[in-house]
Amino acid sequence: MEAVVVDVGSKLLKAGFAIPDQAPSMIIPTQMKRMPEDGSLADISLSVDPVERGFIRDWEAMEDLLHHVLYTGLGWEIGNEGQILFTDPLSTPKAVREQLVQLLFETFNISGFYASEQAVLSLYAVGRISGCTVDVGHGKIVIKSSFLVTCKQQKVDVKMQRYCTPVIEGAVQHIASRRFEIGGIELTKLLAQELGKSNPIVKLNTSDVEKIKEQYSCCAEDDVAYEKTQQSCQEEKHTLPDGQVITIGRERYTVGEALFQPSILGLEAHGIVEQLVRSISSVSSENHRQLLENTVLCGGTASMTGFEDRFQKEASLCSSAIRPSLVKPPEYMPENLTTYSAWVGGAILAKVVFPQNQHMTKADYDETGPSIVHRKCF
Repeated sequence: MEAVVVDVGSKLLKAGFAIPDQAPSMIIPTQMKRMPEDGSLADISLSVDPVERGFIRDWEAMEDLLHHVLYTGLGWEIGNEGQILFTDPLSTPKAVREQLVQLLFETFNISGFYASEQAVLSLYAVGRISGCTVDVGHGKIVIKSSFLVTCKQQKVDVKMQRYCTPVIEGAVQHIASRRFEIGGIELTKLLAQELGKSNPIVKLNTSDVEKIKEQYSCCAEDDVAYEKTQQSCQEEKHTLPDGQVITIGRERYTVGEALFQPSILGLEAHGIVEQLVRSISSVSSENHRQLLENTVLCGGTASMTGFEDRFQKEASLCSSAIRPSLVKPPEYMPENLTTYSAWVGGAILAKVVFPQNQHMTKADYDETGPSIVHRKCF
């Protein structure tokens, strides 16, 4: 039985057996509905978010979610559980990693475990072992550089396999990594505010705004083009599920522009391209070219219409000598790779670490306890 790869985000959970050139078989909302213990329908609308800002916060809900994914969704049988690889967000507390390992070995009785940082996995997905990832997720933005170093146990030949974060040959350069507690959530709130101004009599809920953001939001070609949209922009009518009709115009561009001009969100911070440049600048200059030529965009928000083109244009206009260049996914990879590149990278890595016995086993866990995860996986 193939190992299972699980990538749990603040908005979506991606899971499936480790088949790298296919999309994950399960892409479901992370948010859950909590039913009353007496089975009544009262308070059925109570929502629970097991994951916030990329980290697991509600362990009881996460256990329920994983039980559904592994046994109902992927067909595991109780008493015949397999191996599992989890993607790991930047700056995950050690206690969270240990609690996850404990949950999986003691509650789900898995036979093997491995975890790797999402930035490294996103690079593997596009055939790279070094580069810089810009992860624009639902609950955070991560910029990270990574390199592969000879002391790493596994050697992944990604060419043979079908947060920004600098990565040099598989090793994350934490000193150059940047994590921002903003993401798609803040963009949804911004869109709600802007739509409220232009549609004052319409009542909008978060779910409706989220769907509108996914359908209409886009990035202007540059800041000059954005200013023009604020003066004059074609409007569209959108009918909400309850029959209300709203008008959508310049708001769609404001959402994307906030990533390049954080002042729109009321933040005193540099735009996302400048943040990337500053991240790479903090790495030794001898590695700049290796990172620059291997910049990868990932995360659901990065799939916004026009975002990639705007990002590349902003990068080409950088006054600094550091000008990032984006890596295009290989043609043999599934569509929409940006949304689940960490999962695909996990599927590639699972094909290496489990057959070569580089993972945590149940015997390892029983002998040392959950703290062994830091030695085995990171």
